[in-house]
Amino acid sequence: MKKTIWTAAMAALMALVSAVPQAAAATGQSVTFRMARASAATCISENAYARVTLSDLGSVQNMHVEVVGLTPNNEFTLFVIQHPNFPFGISWYQGDIETDATGRGVGDFTGIFSAETFVLTDTPVQLDHLGIWFAASSDAIQAGCPSLSTPFDGDHEAGILVLSTSNFPDGHGPLLKLKEEE
Repeated sequence: MKKTIWTAAMAALMALVSAVPQAAAATGQSVTFRMARASAATCISENAYARVTLSDLGSVQNMHVEVVGLTPNNEFTLFVIQHPNFPFGISWYQGDIETDATGRGVGDFTGIFSAETFVLTDTPVQLDHLGIWFAASSDAIQAGCPSLSTPFDGDHEAGILVLSTSNFPDGHGPLLKLKEEE
């Protein structure tokens, strides 16, 4: 009897969950924006930047990141962040971008990178900005950057922030550009 009631309850729950509309940006929508050089990153070219294209694939988005003007043959980490400047708030690791001999690199990431990107603490916290750090503090020091060690890598021994979306206002970051389908 208990098994029958439990099975019926689970079936009802599954039917209810599948009937709830899923929030997503309009399939095929895309936005492109730039990330600016961080003010403390005086060790990299003044012309350094990242070009980011968010493309909605339906239930997820693709984030295509092209970096230019960074130090050659280095690894950098990309995070989705709450605030574009220190203190960065809640941060979510996305992956690594490696530069070639000319300081260029490309990364492609699949996930939720839209107005629907948030974490839930006591209340929803919007994550609408991006930041890119040296993956190793030793690489930052070798490039002539400040010897500050930050936790923005898997071993928590990253270097300084090099690029961010600080060219967008706090609370109005570029990940808000992809909106929920109406």
